[in-house]
Amino acid sequence: MEVHANTKISNILKEHPGALDAIIGISTHFEKLRNPLIRKLMAARTSVAMACKVAGCTIDDFRNKLEPLGFKVNTNMAADPVKTLPHSEARIYPDNFIELDVRPIIAAGKDPLPDILEQVKQLQDQQALKIINSFEPTPLMLLLKKQGFASYATALHNGVVETFFYKEGTTTIPEDKPHMHDDWYRLMTDFEHRLRELDVRMLAMPLPMMKILETLDQLELGEALLVHHKRVPVFLLPELEQRRFGYRIRELGNEGVQLLIYKS
Repeated sequence: MEVHANTKISNILKEHPGALDAIIGISTHFEKLRNPLIRKLMAARTSVAMACKVAGCTIDDFRNKLEPLGFKVNTNMAADPVKTLPHSEARIYPDNFIELDVRPIIAAGKDPLPDILEQVKQLQDQQALKIINSFEPTPLMLLLKKQGFASYATALHNGVVETFFYKEGTTTIPEDKPHMHDDWYRLMTDFEHRLRELDVRMLAMPLPMMKILETLDQLELGEALLVHHKRVPVFLLPELEQRRFGYRIRELGNEGVQLLIYKS
């Protein structure tokens, strides 16, 4: 396999079982790839060039680690251009932003999403939210995009990623509360004899999302998955749409929610 600046990390990992340890050996910044959830979500969206920018390494470092495994590394191909904040928007948000560092929250084993959404609700027109993290929060970017927010991420050389979220025009945040669809019971009937169940209410993060994605990979054609969850898994929903899964959500109050997930 030929590897170049635009090759996705996920393709490298699929090609050779030793590629994970090889890439982690390039920089300690890649240790997070040992987490199956982060690996599943981020590796498919991260190119070699992007990884080099985050870790402060070069494509030659990838060549030194990957060529002994049989990869051919092209160090001459240029990386695709990275989207940056438009100049007109950059004039609006040079200093007018709210900053939230979510690394301590994640290190404590907590979900940073409630804190992020609370800050988002407080944003005024011509104001941005800067999230500081150790990786680009792609699921969050997809989630807030649906709520009228543009975003861009900048990887710094010390392994820090700054992601800015800002309103497009005078967009306001709608209530992000999925409701039970009218066809819930019809779909449950349709899948009655082709339904798997999964209860993740007792699992600590990030195990619920990881377990759901692992189970979906095992679904046979025509089957559906009924998930019992404590809350609406907002980071999971963009991933389901990207993988072309349909879903319905049934809210049960204090008992949590149920998700019916099926191949659309």
